[in-house]
Amino acid sequence: MSDKKQILHPLGKGSSFSLDFTYSFWWNLMLITVGSLLVGIGLRSLAVPHEFIPGGIFGLASLIYYKTGILSPGWLFLILNVPLFVFAWIKVSRRFFWYSAYATIAATGFYELINIPMYVESQLYASVACGLITGFGSGIVLRSLGSNGGLDVIAVYLFQRFNIGIGKVYIIFNFILFSISLLEMSLDLIIASLILVFISAIAVEKTLSLFNQRKVVFIISDKAEEISNDILNTLKQSGTFLKGFGAYSKQEKNILMTVVNNVQLKKLEEIAFSHDDNVLFIVENTFSVVGSSFSKRKVY
Repeated sequence: MSDKKQILHPLGKGSSFSLDFTYSFWWNLMLITVGSLLVGIGLRSLAVPHEFIPGGIFGLASLIYYKTGILSPGWLFLILNVPLFVFAWIKVSRRFFWYSAYATIAATGFYELINIPMYVESQLYASVACGLITGFGSGIVLRSLGSNGGLDVIAVYLFQRFNIGIGKVYIIFNFILFSISLLEMSLDLIIASLILVFISAIAVEKTLSLFNQRKVVFIISDKAEEISNDILNTLKQSGTFLKGFGAYSKQEKNILMTVVNNVQLKKLEEIAFSHDDNVLFIVENTFSVVGSSFSKRKVY
């Protein structure tokens, strides 16, 4: 044990069992298929009938289709992805290439083959509904080891290589795309399309954090040892002791740090206060926890 901290076993003494499907082929295939189905339905049933620009490469494909009538947005999207997939093969990884290629082909196939009419007359309602459906679908795909194709390929590469946020890549590309669209389309359609893109981005973020969000809890108490043992036995959850020094008491004490999900949080609070009415219970939100008994680090 270090004089700075003591790490307890994540799942209790002698246990190392952890369920994680991150690198399972069939799990990734299922995520991509379901997500691509939702994306295809949302685009075919709501975006294109209202002539929205969904943003990204499909947005560019849609703009070309609206102004030229050449092929369909689905086929144009597939064609525009070809050079991006060559880039993914060379610069990212073979696994990322195959998963992303499958996602693009699946989305194109679902778009071309499945037509579920959604009779939404209001542009506002249609843009919100489309943003929710496509954003949720895209988020499901991004939970896999692949991507939705299109701009995701460039965004993932820039993020891995230069730590450039994925959102920044989309903002720059969509700014250029919508600037061009302003010259060709009505302002009402552009605003509705921007609402669609904004709602979709929020839906993607919420979908990605749906099962990843955790609470980091710091428990400061003179009975940290007893609280830790109770957490380990009751919740089967680990903790880490950090050495603290009281500013007023000038005494050294253990600070218990642990990570739990939303369901476990209330039970953890009950455990802490059942041992010490004067415990200091600090909770912080965290988007994702990777490693140990939690989810594996995603490597494309």
